[in-house]
Amino acid sequence: MAAQPPALTTRALNRALLARQLLLERSDRSALSAIEHLVGLQAQAPQAPYAGLWSRLAGFTPDALSRLLIERQAVRVAVMRGTIHLVSAEDCLTLRPLTQPVHQRSFQGNWGKRIPDVDLALLAEQARTLVDATPMTFEALGRALVVHWPGRDPASLAQAGRVMLALVQPPPRGVWRASGAARHTTAEAWLGRPLATAPSLDDLVLRYLAAFGPASVLDAQAWSGLTRLGEVFTRLRPRLMVFRDAVTGRELFDLPDAPRPDGATPAPVRYLAEFDNALLAHADKTRIIGDAERAVIQTVNGQVLGTVLVDGFVRAAYKLLIGKGTTRLTISALGPALSKKDSTAIAAEGRRLLAFAAADGEQSELTFAAV
Repeated sequence: MAAQPPALTTRALNRALLARQLLLERSDRSALSAIEHLVGLQAQAPQAPYAGLWSRLAGFTPDALSRLLIERQAVRVAVMRGTIHLVSAEDCLTLRPLTQPVHQRSFQGNWGKRIPDVDLALLAEQARTLVDATPMTFEALGRALVVHWPGRDPASLAQAGRVMLALVQPPPRGVWRASGAARHTTAEAWLGRPLATAPSLDDLVLRYLAAFGPASVLDAQAWSGLTRLGEVFTRLRPRLMVFRDAVTGRELFDLPDAPRPDGATPAPVRYLAEFDNALLAHADKTRIIGDAERAVIQTVNGQVLGTVLVDGFVRAAYKLLIGKGTTRLTISALGPALSKKDSTAIAAEGRRLLAFAAADGEQSELTFAAV
């Protein structure tokens, strides 16, 4: 009888995730290196990646990320799970073609039902001409496209353009403390290079494991939105280590040389940004958040609140309101009451976050509140 793979406890999986996510200790990596290591940061909330990188990098400043966006070394684009991510320019050109099936599947099940007779290839040509001439909001793109398809739903036409083209959101969207509607142009026009023609799914899975492993096939599919990744894991199996989840018995895969700290390794208080992929990149999220806490931080309108890790697990939610003379941080405990020691550590790290986020001369406030 073949021996079972080694079992990993929930705490061991937690510490492995924290190590891969640069959350056990802040890294000396550059912002661009960290973005690529993490395979992007989810970024529906335009300012969220700044908090995400601040928690992970030593000496990180907002200008380090703003400069990457302005200089076109990083972009905001829909990739994994069909959601907006902040990724490097190089990753944009490879991740978008790899995740194209995710976007098409979502469109066909929603917006596509409203325009079943529209030639999507022709629409893509028209949309490309429009957004490459001048970046456009989806509202403006829909109004321009309906001229060619009168009587159709403008919003559905614009979403068809979003699916068929790799649309990036140029600055000022995503620049620190900047505002403005999301405008779109193609990645090819913005970056001056074509999308990858033969990107590797094997490489994508290996990079996922480097940032989020050990993980199951279902975990990788939940992170990417792709299906049938079992075929990829089967192909990669000779190159991977195999474990099992001590609780569920599920098979887990990992890179042989990836860090897997002992479950007793100390973990400092860390603030995770809204929509942080550390919380969203697994089908089984119990390695970092309990079901009760997840029900609170994932709201009915699709938002994912900022959270606070204590001993590696989500124990509080927070809201950071930036600017207008005062930057405010409000923290709400989740589940059992926080101990005085934990509250003190959360407040200390929160004050450091306020110091990072507040402008020179701006007041800052930290408060604890009920959920």
